[in-house]
Amino acid sequence: MSPLEPGIERSDEFEVDGSLLTDVGGTIGLQVLSTPGMIAMMERNASILSYENLSDGKATVGFEVCVKHVSAAGQGARCTDHARLREVVEDRKLRFDVEVREGERTIGVGTHERRVIDRSGFGGSG
Repeated sequence: MSPLEPGIERSDEFEVDGSLLTDVGGTIGLQVLSTPGMIAMMERNASILSYENLSDGKATVGFEVCVKHVSAAGQGARCTDHARLREVVEDRKLRFDVEVREGERTIGVGTHERRVIDRSGFGGSG
C-alpha cells in the first residue's frame, strides 16, 4: 500500500518578507504578500508533504493551481500554509486542498495538483 494516502497533511509557518512581497507596481503604498508568493508557499508545502511520503527515486512536479487570494497579509506577517492530500489517482496524480492563513484570517484557499515522476528520467545525480 502506498504511503501517499488521502488525508495526510502538513502545515508550515512563514514570514511575509523578501521575494514574497509586492507593492503592486507602487500602486498601494505598502508591501504585501504577492499572489505568486502565496502560491509558491502552497506549492512548496504540498511538494514537501509528497516528498516525505514517496519511494526513493521519486519526486513530484506541479501540474495545476486553482486558488483565490482573498485577503492581504502585510510585510512581517506570520502566516501558516496548510496542504491536505485529498485524492490519489492512478498512484501518480495527487490532488491537494491548500490554504494560507494569518491567525484566524484566511489569506488564500484552493486546490493544487502534482504528478509523481521518476527522478532518474531527468539525468544528473538527482
